[in-house]
Amino acid sequence: MGKDVLIVINDAPYGTEKAYNALRLAIALQARNDKVRIFLMADAVFCGLPKQETPPGYYNINEMLGRVIAKGGRVAACGSCTKSRGLSADGLLKGVEQGSMAMLSEWTEDCDRIHSF
Repeated sequence: MGKDVLIVINDAPYGTEKAYNALRLAIALQARNDKVRIFLMADAVFCGLPKQETPPGYYNINEMLGRVIAKGGRVAACGSCTKSRGLSADGLLKGVEQGSMAMLSEWTEDCDRIHSF
């Protein structure tokens, strides 16, 4: 049986490769049968916006996040971070939950490993 892994992402989906590398790790962990949870904070909440269009051959964070969700991964976006950026949970990719600090603290306690990007 795999491990429970929490990945916290803080950076915007593009501009740095932190979100990209975090999702690459999440996909690799799921391939090992690890249970993955992703918590989007600060500008990382923009990772959850649907219909991102990137140039051909360029990675697409939205598609990568969708792959994690499709394989049973849980993804939450910080509620206060989404609100302060004019977003709502309803406007995010299907499967992205509204998160909170209480949820993050619970996930932190529940998981075997934690990675922060």
